[in-house]
Amino acid sequence: MNGQDRVAAVVLAAGESRRFGSPKQLALLDGRTLLEHVLERARLAGLSPVVAVVPVWLTRPAAMADAGLRWVRNPHPERGMSHSLRSGFAAIPDDVGAAIILLGDQPGVPVEHLQALLRARGPRPFVATLSRGVVQPPLLVERSHFADVQAAAGDIGLREILRSHRALVTPIPAARPIPDVDTPEDLPSIR
Repeated sequence: MNGQDRVAAVVLAAGESRRFGSPKQLALLDGRTLLEHVLERARLAGLSPVVAVVPVWLTRPAAMADAGLRWVRNPHPERGMSHSLRSGFAAIPDDVGAAIILLGDQPGVPVEHLQALLRARGPRPFVATLSRGVVQPPLLVERSHFADVQAAAGDIGLREILRSHRALVTPIPAARPIPDVDTPEDLPSIR
């Protein structure tokens, strides 16, 4: 596989978990942390490398010590999602052609959906999940538009670009909504 065919994963998991009440990254679902579920799904989809953007205090799980996982510590989660995005994209090797942005609190993202995003690569620089009429992560970004990630600010990531420049986005409908975990009460909805 040449570099332009390779697609990395950037897993955003450095949030402060205010609504959750404790570190969401460490919340258990079926005996594994939410973050471990997302990282595993990225690997099963064939994404490489998998870049995890995490808080400085989070220890890398021993079970995930392989060379395909890059652990990027974000010392400033209060600067918002865009800061995590920039940190994660900075860790992507130069020979990778695209990256899929995943949220660390979406442990139920189907591997098949990630593969659908990969199959939809084409002339448009973004391939986004379409759920309930809204484009959202998981989101594939072609290298030609990595600069948009670097220009993002605040806690909205690429949301404004995706909404205001629809001609740049290939929407891929989710077979069913991909729930995220905001509170402990959300955990049963993932199963």
